[in-house]
Amino acid sequence: MNRVAIKTYGCQMNLRDSEAVAALLRMRGYSIVEDESEADIVLLNTCSVRDQAEQKALGKAGYLVARKKRNPKFLVGIIGCMAQNRGSELLDQLPDLDLIVGTQKFHRVPEHLDAIIQSMNGLGPLGSSVVDLEDEAGSQDTIRDHIPEAHPVSEFVSIMQGCNMHCSFCIVPKTRGKERSRPVESIVDEVVRLVENGVREVTLLGQIVTSYGKDILRPLDGKSPFVQLLEAIHRIPELERIRFTSPHPRGFKQDLIDAFGYLPKLGSYVHLPLQSGSDRILREMKRPYSVASYMDIVRGLKAAVPDLSISTDIIVGYPGETDEDFRQTEDAFTDVGFDMAYIFKYSPRSGTPSAEIADTVPEEVKEARNQILLDHLHRQSLDRNLAYVGTTQPVLVEGRAKRGENIFMGRNPSFRKVLFPATPDLMGKIVPVAITSATVTVIKGHVSCSHALDCWPSKIHRS
Repeated sequence: MNRVAIKTYGCQMNLRDSEAVAALLRMRGYSIVEDESEADIVLLNTCSVRDQAEQKALGKAGYLVARKKRNPKFLVGIIGCMAQNRGSELLDQLPDLDLIVGTQKFHRVPEHLDAIIQSMNGLGPLGSSVVDLEDEAGSQDTIRDHIPEAHPVSEFVSIMQGCNMHCSFCIVPKTRGKERSRPVESIVDEVVRLVENGVREVTLLGQIVTSYGKDILRPLDGKSPFVQLLEAIHRIPELERIRFTSPHPRGFKQDLIDAFGYLPKLGSYVHLPLQSGSDRILREMKRPYSVASYMDIVRGLKAAVPDLSISTDIIVGYPGETDEDFRQTEDAFTDVGFDMAYIFKYSPRSGTPSAEIADTVPEEVKEARNQILLDHLHRQSLDRNLAYVGTTQPVLVEGRAKRGENIFMGRNPSFRKVLFPATPDLMGKIVPVAITSATVTVIKGHVSCSHALDCWPSKIHRS
């Protein structure tokens, strides 16, 4: 009665939360399995950003609850954002759920499962479904355990929880609560342990990652708490690369822009959400910046790192978005020349301010605008990748590719996916890859060395 499968919906934060829950369960004696058909317990770590994500999770939960009729000892739990958002009302739809745990109580999952199993075995009082949704001080520092058996080259590190922004379309402040930062020392210690376990790249995670530390630290020598954290992590030996997501344009002050120039482990890539190229729509979205100020950030970053690759988030079809508003978004999209973008058609999210506004943009118009930006992205990404052909790129070897015998995958400093023939001894090394071809999504080539000892030593390189 100890085999647990965890199915995750949503973002990188959710993936990291699931990993932490899995690590805690393993320490408590549970076995983590991939195949839910082999599990005694299935936990759904859920997303509430879009209604579609919630409906998928609810459908899956309904299927799993039906399995309980055949095996009453089979346990089903919903954890994460949807649990926090909907709470006990989930029991109206799924009364046989065993566990509902919110975003500040992930670390309580093992003890709740222990109690449920003990009661089923007659070792404790039989209770109703466990619902645990309350705020808990210090919960932001509990997402720090990793699965000990794994030896990945790249790992996520959660540095904070919550969000203090009030974007009109977003449910995250409700599901994740106020911003709460982990201590610098705790984060550095986690990264050190990961590096000792073979990790060479970390991605720092937060709902607004650039807001890190404002609740616990003060600026020092003109540097924000987030930049102070980046500097502390940058000093860790054998760590090759640092990435972070998701930031907010408001967090890109001069100190962070400058950091890209003097902290080479940051590489040549940044994710910088735009959402819209119309100032009017940005105001409606409650996004506290203008297109002009956004472009100033882009220019500053490219001055610090001329070969910088930039990705973004865009919403098309926000209520009231006119043809002119979209034209401005299209102009900004091509002016920046984004290499990657997450483009979404607006859909109202219950519980957000924008859901109270009439959704005036027809679905076919949203689809057309979405396709226009996707077409631009296709051309921009292909042009960027073709520019690498004939160059030699420093690539951090992450592991085997999904397809192809002896084909490995890694990324260059600009976060482009690179495929190349290699051998397992290059795992975790930065190797020179001569680029010979490119598609929209990947660049391909061959390693300019035959053995790990012949390749570039583990030093930091920009492309």
